Amino acid sequence: MGFRCGIVGLPNVGKSTLFNALTETAAAQAANYPFCTIEPNIANVAVPDPRMAALAAIAGSAKIIETQLGFVDIAGLVRGASKGEGLGNQFLANIREVDAIVHVLRCFENDDIQHVDNRIDPISDAETVETELMLADLESLEKRVPAFQKKAAQGDKDAKIAASVLGQALELLREGKPARLTVPKDDEERRTLDLAQLLTSKPVLYVCNVDEASAANGNALSARVFEKAKAEGAEAVVVSAAIEAEIVTMPPEDRGEFLADLGLSETGLTRVIRAGYALLHLITFFTCGPKETRAWTVTKGSKAPQAAGVIHTDFERGFIRAETSAYDDYIACKGEAGARDAGKLRSEGKEYVVQDGDVLLFRFNV
Repeated sequence: MGFRCGIVGLPNVGKSTLFNALTETAAAQAANYPFCTIEPNIANVAVPDPRMAALAAIAGSAKIIETQLGFVDIAGLVRGASKGEGLGNQFLANIREVDAIVHVLRCFENDDIQHVDNRIDPISDAETVETELMLADLESLEKRVPAFQKKAAQGDKDAKIAASVLGQALELLREGKPARLTVPKDDEERRTLDLAQLLTSKPVLYVCNVDEASAANGNALSARVFEKAKAEGAEAVVVSAAIEAEIVTMPPEDRGEFLADLGLSETGLTRVIRAGYALLHLITFFTCGPKETRAWTVTKGSKAPQAAGVIHTDFERGFIRAETSAYDDYIACKGEAGARDAGKLRSEGKEYVVQDGDVLLFRFNV
């Protein structure tokens, strides 16, 4: 599956509690995914999708297999990480490898749990982390941009693109702003920016860890984080790590009642997983049959052959057509045969852009 979110946070903010809840969930789900290795700092969790039960009921599927999203526990964040303090170098290397950053912020008061700076200020915590990432990016670009500018002056086309887009990122960083605010002029500039692997260009999800009483609606501290997220084009969700830690130990049939008593309709982990999915601009398509109903992940804007390649490279290599019906049509027509009779089953070629909820059957020849 391959999409990974890195979980970061200062000490004692609830990062490990949250990650352990994800790990428990992953361990409980592991039986569904044979041959998957469970790495100690990685939790691959199923992306909850209520549509799957309805599809499986119509297709008479024996099994439901959800798509997965990976969460990586990234340790080692202290002030000075960009200079290699603590586990700084390892920390920065780990962040480079993930697709998005999930930043856990402490939004609860508790005298028993010491804060690293002896105060509760989630905005300041967020800035501590962001500063370390910005310093690492700044150091990297201050070496690279002048080299690209020099080559661009000699007429090198690629260097001209890099100097333009990375120069813009460098200006933002010098002003104390993250590189994700860079606006590439075209696809080539976007590609160059992606290849630069800047830490602050990765999308960010702020997870506000609140006390149990604020789990449903958040509190004044989490409200400030939501404002910050909105201002910088990031996402934010409210979670109570204490509640999540309790829920994973319960039998599944008791969880609904427990959540309802707290005024919640779903677990915080579900919200984090869904927000991580949205943050990476991912969409889901389905394959349905008597054996299984399965969800697959592609990035928004992917064409049919790329979607086929997610299932197997042979499907992409020998792609002929994709038979597709939208989720709503598949449900309304009670399956593939009904969709075909109603004229809702389409045969699409290589240029078809896959939509969220498409039920697909690929025709290929290798």
